[in-house]
Amino acid sequence: MIGLAVADMAASLAFYRRLGLDLPAAADAEPHTEVVLPGGLRLAWDTVVTVRSIDPRWVPATGTRVSLAFDCGAPDGVDTVFAELTEAGYEGHLKPWDAFWGQRYAVVHDPDGNAVDLFAASAPSDS
Repeated sequence: MIGLAVADMAASLAFYRRLGLDLPAAADAEPHTEVVLPGGLRLAWDTVVTVRSIDPRWVPATGTRVSLAFDCGAPDGVDTVFAELTEAGYEGHLKPWDAFWGQRYAVVHDPDGNAVDLFAASAPSDS
């Protein structure tokens, strides 16, 4: 399981719903929620209050050390998802580009500043 500590559960879940995760509306008011991803990996959210109830000395990390990555299906999907997220007010960190490793790539930040990568395999060349 990958766990995220969040300042505002509803704001964080709204962001991840836009990326296609099926999170019930009732989870917005919960101190902890999780979703099972394809393959069985779980992604979980805990409010900062919940985390501090377990570890009173917990402090949020500075900078990005881990990023989540979402496959947007096709190169134009990266552009579309990036545009939808940034138009909704989320921070676009790196605009879509064609990466040398053969993917269309972009990076946005979730409401807590976590890097979220958007990617898709580049379209095959006509050569």
